[in-house]
Amino acid sequence: MSAVSERARDFWDRISPRERGLIMLAAVAAPVTIVIWLGLAIGDGLSSMEARNDKTRKALIVLADLKARGPVQPTDDLVANMPTEALGLETYLTNAAQTAGFSLKGTTPRTPVPRNGFTTSSVSLSVSDLTIDQLQKFLGAIESKSKYVAVTRLEIARKDYKGKDKLDATLEVSTYSKDAPKKSEGSGSDTGSAGKQGS
Repeated sequence: MSAVSERARDFWDRISPRERGLIMLAAVAAPVTIVIWLGLAIGDGLSSMEARNDKTRKALIVLADLKARGPVQPTDDLVANMPTEALGLETYLTNAAQTAGFSLKGTTPRTPVPRNGFTTSSVSLSVSDLTIDQLQKFLGAIESKSKYVAVTRLEIARKDYKGKDKLDATLEVSTYSKDAPKKSEGSGSDTGSAGKQGS
């Protein structure tokens, strides 16, 4: 250890005062530079994290809004114009996915549920590796292109190993139709008997 100290002392004695000043300046500047660099790196990391959190918060707001709406409650106008045949959800969702800029891999149909003169037809599906913007466009297209289609269940997950800005989602989409009006049972026989009497 003393040998190292002696060599350092000899080196210090041999160099000029100007060189000593430069060494002192470097000794002070190096730690300051490192501290500034670390501060900037940490600041950039925090900014990126805040941006990701902001996007996630927006997605959660969309999710909360959809949950708050719940299933479609038909009003008089909706009932009057409601179709008697369920909308083809697979084609509808494929078009919504194209609007959002991705391809839908497929859907799983659920058993239609008839109740109180209406039928609810649903499908479940999963999407993966979507950006926040893609998911928002997809959900917006589903909810806006038909009054008789709604997202009735939605779960969003972000997996860090897939990418910081990528989301996976599992959802259920439902469409509503009303029962067709029943034909009068006696209309055919009445017509037939009237015809016989006329003959």
